[in-house]
Amino acid sequence: MIKNSHYLLATVAVVSLGATPALAAGVLAGTDIENTATATYQIGGSPGAVDSNTVTIRVDEVLNVSVTTLDSGSVAIDGTGAVLTFSVTNEGNGPEAFDLTVLESIGGNDFNANVTFVAVDTNNNGIYDPGSDLILTTGVSTPSVDPDDALTVFVGVSLPGGQTDSDASQLRLTAEAATGTGAPGTSFAGQGAGGGDAVVGATGADDDDLGALIVSLGGSPLVALTKSATVADPFGGTQPIPGAIVTYSILATVSGTGSVDLLTVSDAIPAGTTYVPGSLALDSGSLTDAADTDAGEANGSGISVDLGSVTSGASHTVEFDVEVN
Repeated sequence: MIKNSHYLLATVAVVSLGATPALAAGVLAGTDIENTATATYQIGGSPGAVDSNTVTIRVDEVLNVSVTTLDSGSVAIDGTGAVLTFSVTNEGNGPEAFDLTVLESIGGNDFNANVTFVAVDTNNNGIYDPGSDLILTTGVSTPSVDPDDALTVFVGVSLPGGQTDSDASQLRLTAEAATGTGAPGTSFAGQGAGGGDAVVGATGADDDDLGALIVSLGGSPLVALTKSATVADPFGGTQPIPGAIVTYSILATVSGTGSVDLLTVSDAIPAGTTYVPGSLALDSGSLTDAADTDAGEANGSGISVDLGSVTSGASHTVEFDVEVN
């Protein structure tokens, strides 16, 4: 049964684990364990034997389940939504259906995703196929799952709006045995496979796991360069005359989404001028002219500053001086 808790998209797929599974909970529910005792004896030298009545014990069903996310990390979500993947495994010893609940409001979330549907992966390909996989509506349990078999559950979600890149969110998928849950040892008379009782196992007949989302709205980062110059002449003015010092300032800005790598700002020394040694700076911090361990390099031909990886929204300023010949 899907229990609506701001209901997310999910898909469930039955995955066969083989014809003779190693049962997590032992002997199949409904199996009759029969035993008859025999006594042998002699009377006056003549042998005899007698059987006891046969005692039959029917194995009750144990209700156990585990839920595990199948995503290796956070799933990227954009304006088209996303799908989270879980495994729901029947760890009991009898066939059982499960009620699924998706809770999208988790403490610490940057946003709470909208659940769009829950479905069963009916073709067992591990991929949600709209129009092919079984959608589980509110109040409908999963198909019955054999012992040690699993359902692959896809939870589909959409963004509520107003998110930015790298916003993170989690949601919780819970599976409960349709027969019932409770403290280990709780018994449901006559509701087990084969007509026996159903007994809650160590998991309480319910389990859950978290899936993670991270917003990635796409797009490409944009790099912009803005260059300006100030002049200081030998007489205290701002005239570009021989002997004047020109300070060039280059503002490098990254906008958009994501980051750029290996960003390098370079500039040639203009004809008719001479580079002023030791004037190269990055974000007001001095750089050496030599090709050494800092980010800058300068000589009579030009300057170069390695900014490395720069994320969107960041900016850096490169400055250097030349003297008018």
